[in-house]
Amino acid sequence: MRKPTMVALVSVIGAAFLALEVSAQNPPMPQNPPKQEKFELNTLLMECTFEVEGRTAQGQATIGTGFVMGRPIPGTPGRARYVLITAAHVLDEMAGDSAILHLRRKLAENTWVHAPIPMPIRVNGQPLWTKRPDADVAVMYVQLPSEVSLPLMSTELLADDAMLSRFEIHPGDEVECLGYPLGNASNEAGFPILRSGKIASYPLLPTGVTRTFLFDFRVFKGNSGGPVYLVQLGRVYGNAIHFDQTVAFIVGLVSEERVFPQVTSGPYEQELRQVQLSLAVVVHASLIRQAVEMLPPP
Repeated sequence: MRKPTMVALVSVIGAAFLALEVSAQNPPMPQNPPKQEKFELNTLLMECTFEVEGRTAQGQATIGTGFVMGRPIPGTPGRARYVLITAAHVLDEMAGDSAILHLRRKLAENTWVHAPIPMPIRVNGQPLWTKRPDADVAVMYVQLPSEVSLPLMSTELLADDAMLSRFEIHPGDEVECLGYPLGNASNEAGFPILRSGKIASYPLLPTGVTRTFLFDFRVFKGNSGGPVYLVQLGRVYGNAIHFDQTVAFIVGLVSEERVFPQVTSGPYEQELRQVQLSLAVVVHASLIRQAVEMLPPP
C-alpha cells in the first residue's frame, strides 16, 4: 500500500507539522524520514472529506458527509490507523450492512477520478461504528484501497478546550465547512463544497457542558457530518497579533440544521411549516476526540 503523509500538531498549530507514515496495515517504518509537505488545512480536508451514501429501511436514498483522519498508535512513532468521522445519525439512518463511500483516485497532478467503494457499517446487524450516547458523533476504523492515498491529518488537530482557550476562539470568528448539500459535489471527481460563516452562539466553553455551538451558514441535508474548521493567518490572541503564524484546526462537525416551526391556522385547517434559519448545530471537536478514544486501541 502506498503510504500517505500524516499531519500533526507541533508547537504553533499550522505553523509547523510532523510528517508521519500512515497505513491501515501498519507496515515497517521507512529507512529515510518522509518529506515534509506544506501544511494547508483547506486543501488537506478537501482531499480527506467524502460523501457517504446509503438506503433507509424504506429503500430511500440517504446521504451525509464524512472525513478521514489518522489515529496515532501509542508508542509507535510514525504509525496510525484510518478513522472515518461523521454524524451518528448519518449511519443510524442507513439500513443494511454496508454503505457507499465515495472516494477519489489521483491519476496525475490535479487529475482525479470518482472511485466509490462499498463500506461495511454492520456485521449481522451490529454497528461497526462507535458513537457517543450524548452527542451526534460516530467514528470507525476503515481500510481504503491501495490505489487511494490520503494526506492524513492526525486526530490531534481536533480542538480541545485548551486549544480554544489558548487561541481565544469566540463568537464572530470565521470558520469553514465542507460537505455535500443535497448530494451535490463541487465537480465530477466528487470533491466537497466549501462554505463559510461565523460562530453564532455563546458561550463556547467548557465544551463538555455546551457540547454544541451555532454556525451561521446555509445548511442543507447532506451537510451532516462535515468538518467545521478554522484557518487564520495573523490571529490576535494573548494581547498580540501573531503575523507569522497560521492557526488551523478542526472545531467540530455539522450535526443538524436549526429550523423554526411556523404554524399557520385557518378556519378549517392548520399547516406546520419549517422555516430555515441558515444556522447549523455543530458538535464540538473535543467530543469527536473523546469518541475516537472510545475505539479499541489501534
